[in-house]
Amino acid sequence: MSDADAAAAHVRSLLGSRSLVMVGLMGCGKTSIGRRLAARLAVPFSDADEEIERAAAKTVSEIFADYGEAEFRAGERRVIARLLTFGPQVLATGGGAFMNEETRAAIARRGVSVWLKADLAVLLKRVMRRETRPLLKTGDPEAVMRELMAVRYPVYALADVTVESRDAPHEAIVADVIEKLRERLSVAPAGSV
Repeated sequence: MSDADAAAAHVRSLLGSRSLVMVGLMGCGKTSIGRRLAARLAVPFSDADEEIERAAAKTVSEIFADYGEAEFRAGERRVIARLLTFGPQVLATGGGAFMNEETRAAIARRGVSVWLKADLAVLLKRVMRRETRPLLKTGDPEAVMRELMAVRYPVYALADVTVESRDAPHEAIVADVIEKLRERLSVAPAGSV
């Protein structure tokens, strides 16, 4: 067994039945890194936005357009609370999910939160590739991202683990996540993280 495999197996054993919950702004890599992390840890992967779309039979953009952000966030809270009962897994959340105190408390009870922190240039490069970002459909995307960073980064900083999401191979970021989790979970008293 390689050192990387041993580290992944150790983190998986330390998780127990808890979920790893990926948090951060759109474009930070919650889904792409989350899928690879789940494969590395040999646990299922879930994407909260995909589950919301399945439950509503609409895309996230359509839910925002038809019902508004408040209704979307209410559905998001319910879906994440339900998904957290299916651990262990890696769960990617939408960028605004961790902003909700009730959702943060549910994640703290049943999971370990991982903030994929990225700088503005990295985020803009990634989010401008897709047209499916409802919060970026109006105005200046850079100004919107700056505002979201100012509001959300202090809350994301409450996550159990922070890993820099940067322009590097996905496997390098996955290795960083596993190492940070190993460090955090190995020293945390049972039940505290």
